[in-house]
Formats: sequence, C-alpha cells, structure tokens
Amino acid sequence: MLRYTFRQLEYFVAVGETGSIARASERINVSSPSISSAISQLEAEFGIRLFVRQHAQGLSLTQAGRQLLAQAQIVLREAGAMMDIAGDISGSVRGPLSVGCLLTFAQLVLPAVRRGFEEKYSEVRLRQHEMNQVEIFSALRRSEIDLALTYDLDLPADLQFTGLMQLPPIALMGVDHTLADRDGVTMEDLSGHPMVLLDLPLSSDYFLSLFDGLDGKPVITERTRDMAVMRSMVGNGFGYSIANVRPLSDTSPDGNPVRVLPIAGKVRPLRMGLLTAQDADRSNAVRAFIEFVAGMVHAGRLSRIGGTALL
Repeated sequence: MLRYTFRQLEYFVAVGETGSIARASERINVSSPSISSAISQLEAEFGIRLFVRQHAQGLSLTQAGRQLLAQAQIVLREAGAMMDIAGDISGSVRGPLSVGCLLTFAQLVLPAVRRGFEEKYSEVRLRQHEMNQVEIFSALRRSEIDLALTYDLDLPADLQFTGLMQLPPIALMGVDHTLADRDGVTMEDLSGHPMVLLDLPLSSDYFLSLFDGLDGKPVITERTRDMAVMRSMVGNGFGYSIANVRPLSDTSPDGNPVRVLPIAGKVRPLRMGLLTAQDADRSNAVRAFIEFVAGMVHAGRLSRIGGTALL
C-alpha cells in the first residue's frame, strides 16, 4: 500500500533538480516548510536519507536519493501523460505545457501571452523557456518543450511552423547618428556606418544576409548576444543595429534616446509563429495554446511590436 503522494514526489523532484529547498519553493510556489516536511516524510517512509544537508552549498543527493530521483521523474511524467489522455478524452484543457520562446522578443511577447492563457485555462501548468533558435530546435526534438514562439529562421524539415505575423527589419540608432533625422533608410545607407550586431545563432546570419548584393559591406564594430545591451550600445553612440521587433520605449535601458527607422527596399521580413515537432502528438493544451496565440494576433493584441498579422 502506497503511503506517499504524487505531491510529495513533486516536491522531492523540485529539490533534487534545484539543490535547494528555497529555490524549489520559488520554482513550484510552495512554502519551504511544506517542502521540508514532505522530504522528511518520504525519508521516513523509504527508510533512507535522500539528501545530505550542507549549510554552505544547500542540499546534495545521496546515492540512494539520485536513484529515487530518476524514478520519481519517470513516475511524474507517466502520471502527467495519464492526465493528458484523460483530458483528451474528456475534451478538457489541463496538465503541463512547456513553451519555448526566442529570447530576442520573449520579453515583449511571452509574459502577456502566458498571463492571458493561464487566466483562460487555469488547470494548465505552463513553464516557459527563453532560448536561441538552435536551442529551440534541439529542445523540440528531445521533447523538452511542447512548442515554441519563434521566427522562420533556417527551419529544418522535421519541424512544423505556423506563421502568425510578418516582421520587417528596422534600424535602431542614437539620436546623434548622421542618419537619425531621416524618415527611413536603405541597406545601402547603413552599409558604411559602424554596426552593433545582435550576434545570436542564425539571427546574425539573417541580419548580415540583408547586405547581400550591395557594393558596401557591414562595418561590424561591436557584437552582443543581449537585446537590451544592444539597445544601450546604440543609445550610447557605438553604432546602429538591426532588429525585427520594435522596442516599446524610445529610450535605451540606460535612459538614452533611440531612433527607430523603417528600412526601405527589398529586404526580407521574418515571420513570427509557432514551431512544433512534425509528428508530435498534440494535447488539448498544445492545441489551445496555438489557437489562443493566433487569436491574440488576429485581434491585434501583439501589433505593438511592429508586425503585420498573416491571418
């Protein structure tokens, strides 16, 4: 007869994966005393120590604890799968949902999408992951995430993309830049000026491809993998940059004014959409998330980032 609960296993897995009761408390939004009590009850039930308590370094799994953690993770996954099956049969939207998002626009899109979705579907347990494009591909193939909000950047054939919004490239520059007083620029205009490149996998290839066919080439003087750092470097006069999402503020994170100009001419826009594994079984939660995001785009609730709905 079982004398432990799935909830106790969930607490145990959270502590085992984070190495700290405090971090586990933040991750699953449960009080530290409740988690500590659950761990003690499991240790009493199994008759073994699961953790070695080290004040300076948190908790370390014992050898027995490592073996039980691996099994507990399997048990919880299988229990979640049963809930998914039951939800599909009953038509309810519930269970876990793991959503990836391209980190270049996650701050502008993901929190609002998640808040609205969780308010509508309160029985879904959503986890978010900010990733670059290569990490998204890998996570989908390993089933670490169920789907992702991203761009149509070098999409492999084994993944399925549903385009939702078209986003043309834009130029960002400080107000003292020699081109800042214009209503728009071309790639030819930009090619001779210092550039701050947003240097993320595949994203940087796209930005540089915009210069193909020009006599002038990009003059890359600075590189960064962080969107906020890029905007601050632009605001401080290190050069212009290119992006596909419009900042919600006309100032950089450190308070300097930044001009955003459309890029004229034949420049390839990116499409923002939802990416899933080609043959993945789609739970009710996955289908509901796809429909919810498509509804937001159709209603114009994401138009502030500068895109045009494809629906």
